[in-house]
Amino acid sequence: MKFHPGRTIRALLLPLAAGLALTALPAQSAQAASTLSNGGFETGGSGMAVPAGWSEYGDTGASYTESGGHGGGYRLTHYAAAAYKVETYQYLSGLADGNHVLSAWVRSGGGQNAAYLALRNCGSAEQRTDLPVSSSGWIRIVTPVKVTGGQCTISVNSDANAGDWINVDDLTFTPGTTGTSVHGADISSLAKSEARGGVYRTSSGTAGDALSVLKSYGMNYARLKVWVNPADGYNNKARVPAMAKRIKARGMKLLVDFHYSDTWADPGAQAKPAAWAGHSYARLKADVYHHTYDVLNALKAQGTTADMVQVGNEINGGMLWNEGSTDNWTQLAGLIDSGYGAAKAVSPSTVVALHLAKGGDRAGTEWWFDNAVAQGLKFDAIGLSYYGYWHGPLADFQTTLDDAAARYGKPVFVAETACPFRLDSDDPLTDQIDTTGELVPGYPATVAGQSKWMNDVASIVEAVPGGRGLGVFYWEATWTAVTGNGWDPADASSGNGWENQALFGYDDRALSSMTWFGHR
Repeated sequence: MKFHPGRTIRALLLPLAAGLALTALPAQSAQAASTLSNGGFETGGSGMAVPAGWSEYGDTGASYTESGGHGGGYRLTHYAAAAYKVETYQYLSGLADGNHVLSAWVRSGGGQNAAYLALRNCGSAEQRTDLPVSSSGWIRIVTPVKVTGGQCTISVNSDANAGDWINVDDLTFTPGTTGTSVHGADISSLAKSEARGGVYRTSSGTAGDALSVLKSYGMNYARLKVWVNPADGYNNKARVPAMAKRIKARGMKLLVDFHYSDTWADPGAQAKPAAWAGHSYARLKADVYHHTYDVLNALKAQGTTADMVQVGNEINGGMLWNEGSTDNWTQLAGLIDSGYGAAKAVSPSTVVALHLAKGGDRAGTEWWFDNAVAQGLKFDAIGLSYYGYWHGPLADFQTTLDDAAARYGKPVFVAETACPFRLDSDDPLTDQIDTTGELVPGYPATVAGQSKWMNDVASIVEAVPGGRGLGVFYWEATWTAVTGNGWDPADASSGNGWENQALFGYDDRALSSMTWFGHR
């Protein structure tokens, strides 16, 4: 459902107002205050050409209040039937110096050249947060700034095409700060890619080390999966330590993702390793402990202790089926506890996370973790996979993430997400996302669309209350189309269905979407 301004007489005048010269519609003079005024746009009600307490600049007819607020009856809207540029702003003075955070609830139909909140003239670098595309559900975004000199300008900006719109409501400006610490990516494909001739280049075309290229854009955390005895001999205890050395040598942190399988473990498949087939439940618990301990201890022994560990991968239905299915929570809890205990035995400071593929499913996430808590399971963080084309709208993602952080009192992070930068394939295998109809509305299959997706997801994680949003891992940054490095470890001829969602292009060059690693 598309939200747009009400059919008022004033709305009919918008195309005319938007087309007038700026001198015909002078902006209201800024009036300084020490606290944000009318952040909920309730004063004056609907149809205010200039919201009380605010000023406007540009195509001012495109900025007004109307009914349909987030917390109250009214909201700020930017809209015009013709292309427009407008700023709605409020100048504050007499502020206490120090860190402050602007919070706002927003919606956007997308399509703009730019739509963002900004904090400028605050005595430090201007800070911006783009509005995520969400045409129905409200999304909370935050923008931090350091105030020096006691003043700051709060600004809502649109550089929009005809018919584009945004809604903004319930702004607050309070002491505090925000930010994310994890700007990561899964690079499990890299070792095999390089061995099969894969090449990685800078944006200018110079061949180089993929990790160094990713690091140069701000990547600070790498995720590596671990299989028990995969057919191709990669992503196992023998191979992972070498990549861990490269990761740590570049100053990055390391997340080790245990699948407890010889191949992909996910919501639809949690097959036991062949070597563990037929083992009793008691022996499976020992298998989990020893495998986890052995891998992590090998990493510790070479000076590359894991900073974070996932006990299981996308374990919506449990792991090590059927013994570890969610049909038997007592047994599943015992298996997970074995992994937790092994991780802590190697390194008590290592963060142990539990990972579900339920990024847009609040009820499902609650069901799973309520059961885990009832079993007395210990864990340090919650990781969620969130693919917008599979897991629902961004507003549902925020609701799920915020609820998990508050309900269980744990930090949360996105363990996996991605967005395509094109729809055609670079090898014979059809890509998993290859049609326009599969895309998340407002996020086209372009490098710019990929960049916006990642920044908007990171902004939602940044906004988790209480500073519990750790950050985001991209999946899978280095999985370009390289013959022999397909999806099936048992079939060298299998193709790659994901290369259109890597962070290196079909010419092997770094995509500019890597700039998302520089998100706050």
